[in-house]
Formats: sequence, C-alpha cells, structure tokens
Amino acid sequence: MRERDRRILEIIARRPVTTQAELVAALRAAGIAVTQATVSRDIRRLGLVKVPAGTGPARYQAPPASVRPPAAELDARLRRAFGDYVAAIEEGSGLILVKTSTGSAGTVAEAIDEADWPDVAGTVAGDNTIIVVPRRAGVRRQVLRRLRGYLV
Repeated sequence: MRERDRRILEIIARRPVTTQAELVAALRAAGIAVTQATVSRDIRRLGLVKVPAGTGPARYQAPPASVRPPAAELDARLRRAFGDYVAAIEEGSGLILVKTSTGSAGTVAEAIDEADWPDVAGTVAGDNTIIVVPRRAGVRRQVLRRLRGYLV
C-alpha cells in the first residue's frame, strides 16, 4: 500500500472528512502534495464510500479490508492500461522504463502499483514515462518479461 493511501485512511479514521477538498487540505497539511484529481482517483481506487454522519453531512469511510478487487480484475485493468497507453518498454541501469502516450503515464503506473507485485517496489510516473523500480537487482529481468507480456 502506498504511503498516500495509508495517510488517507488514517485521516478519515481520525476525523470526519466530507469533501475531496477537505481531504486534499489534510494531505497537504501532512506534507503530501496532491491535486483534487489525484484524490478523486485515490478515493475510487480505495473504494471509499460516503456514509451518513448523524445530523451533519455524509463523510468518507473506508470499506472493509476484504473489498480489494480480485487479482483477475487487477490483471484486466493492467492489461487494458497497457493496451490503451503503452508504446514501449526499455531497460535502464537497474530500472525499467515504460513509455506511454502523452498524459497517460499516471494511469499506467497506478495500474502497475495496484497489481501489487512482490518484485516491484513501486513506480514513478512523469507525463509519458514511468520508472518501474524492482525490489532487487536479481528480479529486474523477471519484472521486465512480465511487463512485456502485457504489450499487445
């Protein structure tokens, strides 16, 4: 789970958060730079729901932990993201570069992160390039082969 995800879950567990703007402000106060669009995607990905809060406005709440999408659904999302946006995959010195169409690197990186592969420490996305960071140098080739398997 990403640090930002952990922070979001902590924030909504500690106090009522009724809007995305409130969540953006709370994350920024915690030193995490986000936009409303990013928070909107995070809310959807985490499966947060709005629930009645007594007499006040509805607040965000995390779903039960068992609601994580099945592996097959996560795999389908990754396959769709690769099919729609990925142009090439290249090797770097210990890292893997995924080239995407302009503006879609974040979408593909999120799909890779959601897949939660044990051999991938995480991703860093720019506008049209993603750096995929293998956990150990010895698994880079394996991760590279797996990613290339998603190219259509």
